[in-house]
Amino acid sequence: MLFVYPSFQYIKDFYNHTAVRRNGKGLSHDSITVLYSITVSIFAIGGLVGSLTVGMLVTKFGRKGTLVKSTILVFVAGGLMGFSRHLSIPEMIFIGRFITGIHSGISLSVVPMFLGEIAPKNLRGFLGLVPSIFICIGVFIAQILGLHELLGKEEHWPVFLSLVVVPTFIQLMVLPWFPESPRYLLIEKHNIHATLNALRQYRAKANIQAEVEEMQKEQRSLSSLRTVSVLELLRDKAVRWQVISIMVINIGMQLSGIDAIWFYTNSIFENAGISVSQVQYTTVGTGAIEVIAGLIGCFTIERVGRRPLMIGGFSFMGICCAGITLSLVLQVYVPFMHYVSVICVVGIIAGFCIGPAGVPFLLTGELFKQSHRPSAYIVGGALNWISNFTVGFVFPFLQMSAGAFSYLVFFSICAGVAVYVYFVIPETKNKTFVEISQMFASRNNCELEGEQLPITEYFGLRVKNQYGALENKGKEEMYLWSDDE
Repeated sequence: MLFVYPSFQYIKDFYNHTAVRRNGKGLSHDSITVLYSITVSIFAIGGLVGSLTVGMLVTKFGRKGTLVKSTILVFVAGGLMGFSRHLSIPEMIFIGRFITGIHSGISLSVVPMFLGEIAPKNLRGFLGLVPSIFICIGVFIAQILGLHELLGKEEHWPVFLSLVVVPTFIQLMVLPWFPESPRYLLIEKHNIHATLNALRQYRAKANIQAEVEEMQKEQRSLSSLRTVSVLELLRDKAVRWQVISIMVINIGMQLSGIDAIWFYTNSIFENAGISVSQVQYTTVGTGAIEVIAGLIGCFTIERVGRRPLMIGGFSFMGICCAGITLSLVLQVYVPFMHYVSVICVVGIIAGFCIGPAGVPFLLTGELFKQSHRPSAYIVGGALNWISNFTVGFVFPFLQMSAGAFSYLVFFSICAGVAVYVYFVIPETKNKTFVEISQMFASRNNCELEGEQLPITEYFGLRVKNQYGALENKGKEEMYLWSDDE
């Protein structure tokens, strides 16, 4: 995430003033630019490090447990950034941003995984996009607080950076009261009592018998009950096209041009004739559009499906990227093209938030079963953060060499991802994880294991009061539901 305008200028001044106190002379313009670039990009490096730890953490601590334990990172990072100016130590900002990135890398994988596993299949898409909604809301709130009338003054920027601890504190107070993922408890921990109690809390009065059967069916279909490693995931021919798909959509999400647009939004608005003093308010307006677009995607995904949001979002972004190129080339000759570029910027942001912002994280969880899911999030998350860093590092040089035509690169990537989703990725709406794997079986040229017998031939279920015990009957296992707690 980039710093909210105009905080970045105050941080640059802080670096320069610290250099004067330490060395007796200020930093050159290039040195300040390098330091600020490190401040921005080190967040993505931390995100990459965090994403690589996801598999180990969720296997050892569970989904909820990982989210609760990782909150300590935010409090450490917030303290470092908040006291950096008071102690005159710019390095505390670097370290704080890096640690914040680690937490973000963990959360951006574990939160969709957790929500995808606790959600009923008819609401999995809705809940899967909720994280992207809250990211948009967080950005929007940060933009408001960054206004000069609030925390946008020079003396307030350390407080502004340390505000990351507020939502984390709320999470730490609320999340421990929620149960762990039922799928994790049953498939990985084999704890039927904890599974049933978790399902009762998440489903209230709903009949959980069918869901327990579906989870057990998924367990039987697994070639291995343990969590596979990233190397095993990449070598497994049974999930080859699922792996390729998460690579394409996660790389495409970051290489779609959205990061470049966010970085240059202010300059594009200024070129359109918006005064410098008004740019911050215009930026807040784009934040509101992000929230509205995200809500549209969230409330329509269970009706229209994942594929239309992905195809439509990437296609619309591609068209707007081409429109920016056209407007930048013609704005010298046609004055109103300045406003076309603004419209295209808003269009790219809206198109991104409707689908590509959240659906890739959702699909990463849906395309894989329990044993492969953590490693899939490692692969998707790592590629996401690497692509994020690549855009931030390469785009300034690309713009210097190609000028307005640099946005055609993003047009090509958006179009390519939309075509890939159209021809390769099936619709996963209202499908179980086993059914989704079956849809890929023919493309992977393999047969799923453990799918020969219907579940009733393995288990007998007798429902009384939604409590159960696991009994052994020869070579079979049977869930017996009783009134005993």
